[in-house]
Amino acid sequence: MLIGIGLGPGDPQLLTLKAVEALKSSDIVYVPGRLAADLVTPYTDCEILDFPMTKDSDVLNDVWKKNADIVAEHARDGTVGFGLIGDPNFFSTFTHLSRVIYEHHPDIDITTIPGISSITSFAARANVSIDTSFEVSDGTDIRSKIVLKARRPLEIVESLATDGYDEFIFAEKLFSGEERIIKTREDIPAKGNYFSIIYAKKQDKKE
Repeated sequence: MLIGIGLGPGDPQLLTLKAVEALKSSDIVYVPGRLAADLVTPYTDCEILDFPMTKDSDVLNDVWKKNADIVAEHARDGTVGFGLIGDPNFFSTFTHLSRVIYEHHPDIDITTIPGISSITSFAARANVSIDTSFEVSDGTDIRSKIVLKARRPLEIVESLATDGYDEFIFAEKLFSGEERIIKTREDIPAKGNYFSIIYAKKQDKKE
C-alpha cells in the first residue's frame, strides 16, 4: 500500500495526528525534498527522491517512471508513506506520482491523508475570509469543479452536465461515522445536506 501523507504548509505544529501516525507506521517513507524531510525526521527516517524542476517532458517522464518503480517495489508487499508539503491531492508531486503508479503498477493500493493546503494556509496567514465562490488556477484550463453545500446534488449534476462536465462524485459528511461517497452518476441522490459536496470533471481532451 502507498499512502500520500499531507504534511501541511511547513510548520511542524500543523501536522495532523493521523499524518504522524501514518509516518510512524510506514515501513519506509519517501519525500520529494528537504523541507518535507525536516518535517518527517522527528517521527521516522525518510529517503529523498529527486524530482527536478524542469519543463523537459522527456526528462520528467523518465524521472516519474523511475521514482514510481522505486516506490511500487516497496509498496507491493509493505506500507510506504510519501510525505509532502501541503495536501497530496491539491497540485502536488504525489498527484503525478500516483498517476504513473496507477498506469504502470495498477496492483498497488493507493490512499491519502489530507494536509493543510496552500489555499487554506494562505487564507489563515493573509487573514482572508472566503465565504463565497472563488476560483483557483495554475494557468491551465479549468476542467474540474467542486460545489459545496450540495443540498440538491442531482439538480447540480444535471446543470453541470450541460456545461460539459461528465464525471461526478457525491460526498457527504466526510471522515465521520455517517460518511457517504458515491461515484456512479445514476446513484447520486436528489437531496443532500449542508455537508454534501459534488465533484465534477471534464474528460481530458483527445490529442
